[in-house]
Amino acid sequence: MAERDTGWFKSSYSSGGSNGCVEVRITDTGVGVRDSKNPTGPSFTFRAEAWAKFVGGLAK
Repeated sequence: MAERDTGWFKSSYSSGGSNGCVEVRITDTGVGVRDSKNPTGPSFTFRAEAWAKFVGGLAK
């Protein structure tokens, strides 16, 4: 079975001229988040459950 890995992507809501974007990468082991302006810099990794709670809280 292949491991899930979306690669890094920006939200479809990100505008082309915006400098305030983050990129997300979803894998079988978690969700990575990084600054789109610094792709070789640090990133954060969250458990899938924690990410789902975070994103769910944004919709409220």
